[in-house]
Amino acid sequence: MADPKGFLNHGREVAKSRPVDVRLKDWNEVYVPGSLLPIISKQASRCMDCGIPFCHNGCPLGNLIPEWNDFAYREDWSAASERLHATNNFPEFTGRLCPAPCESACVLGINQPAVTIKNVEVSIIDKAWDSGDVEPQAPERLSGKTVAVIGSGPAGLAAAQQLTRAGHTVAVYERADRIGGLLRYGIPEFKMEKRHINRRIEQMRAEGTRFRTGIEIGRDLRATDLKKRYDAIVIAAGATTARDLPVPGRELKGIHQAMEYLPLANKVQEGDYVAPPITAEGKHVIVIGGGDTGADCVGTAHRQGAASVTQLEIMPQPGEDRAPHQPWPTFPMLYKVTSAHEEGGERVYSVSTTHFEGDEDGNVQWLHLTEVEFIEGRLTPKPGTERKIPAQLVTLAMGFTGTDRENGLVDQFGLELDERGNIARDADFQTNVPGVFVAGDAGRGQSLIVWAIAEGRSAARGCDRFLTGASELPAPIRPTDRSLMV
Repeated sequence: MADPKGFLNHGREVAKSRPVDVRLKDWNEVYVPGSLLPIISKQASRCMDCGIPFCHNGCPLGNLIPEWNDFAYREDWSAASERLHATNNFPEFTGRLCPAPCESACVLGINQPAVTIKNVEVSIIDKAWDSGDVEPQAPERLSGKTVAVIGSGPAGLAAAQQLTRAGHTVAVYERADRIGGLLRYGIPEFKMEKRHINRRIEQMRAEGTRFRTGIEIGRDLRATDLKKRYDAIVIAAGATTARDLPVPGRELKGIHQAMEYLPLANKVQEGDYVAPPITAEGKHVIVIGGGDTGADCVGTAHRQGAASVTQLEIMPQPGEDRAPHQPWPTFPMLYKVTSAHEEGGERVYSVSTTHFEGDEDGNVQWLHLTEVEFIEGRLTPKPGTERKIPAQLVTLAMGFTGTDRENGLVDQFGLELDERGNIARDADFQTNVPGVFVAGDAGRGQSLIVWAIAEGRSAARGCDRFLTGASELPAPIRPTDRSLMV
């Protein structure tokens, strides 16, 4: 245990953010660089090393949280990094982007503020990179087997790294022009600077992973041809079919899916554009959808100089405390103020869009909405609450409905889907097609980054068992599993 009295002697402290008026002038990460290291040892000492560490169950990766908290408290950063990497390929991603279900499951959180697990995690990995503890881990020998990974988001990258380190020859296919999937083009720079992706890619290249960009399986290369080239395939193409809003006026110019809007802002940071083709500058912006993707649109619009930003959510505003039906250690739905919300704008709950109104040139100008309420379990419009608000740019951030069916990948492989439109798989993450596996959102549906990495690792294990002819039942990947150890 780090410090038996740590949780009594120290309160919760989190990373400090840069002032709003400063960070809105750039696209750098919102947190003050280096602000965590002076406090992180004390924060790690608050971990009680519980006899039953519920934080393990809260984290899909099964992170060894009390162990690396102890090392962080003792400032043994090298050992902390080893424990952190034992279960997580990319803790610099999760430490910045994960909503931290582990903290919701923290035992200390029953009656005190939870341990800052996420902040400890990102401090450990940033220190590891700075000190040179993160090095390529090339396999000692090659298996002679080849694997294609479709998609380079967190699930695809995790699967590729695991399989490469197991000795297989792995090629990652990405339809975009750069590796990273939604990490690259869906997550704004102010939430995670892309240098973190770039150095992981270089590490993976040094380990032997190969990357093929600008190739969409199903369109540029038939799935059946890909299957002939490789001994096994892991599909980690995500759940990219966005939920639409079929209301009158949807066809007006200026209404875009979030994943049409956000990537262009990131491409500006990559140097592809001087200014984005879709910009919020000087416009009244409406973001439909109250989740993290909606918050990303809010923060992006602020930095582009929007005249106003309003975020709409059809559900009621969550409470600041756990609801009775979401007891500890479950992950509760709470009212959350992200860094983007700190920067301004308005959030409106319990409203539904009825239609859009445009000008004579077909550009959206107004959004008409009505308040809604639950009646007999259904959201129902409230009479007399209709109104309109100015809208010159509208982004739809209402989630995703399943994997892409238009590019031909699913049909060309002959894959079966489940009732939710995701690619069906068995306990080994194998689809109905032998040798074809699926991981992440493509098989699970839209979910958290920690689930993506965990599924990538599990699919890699199933794929490795298929390639090597192993017959034992699958087991969790642990540090003692040298063939797939991170």
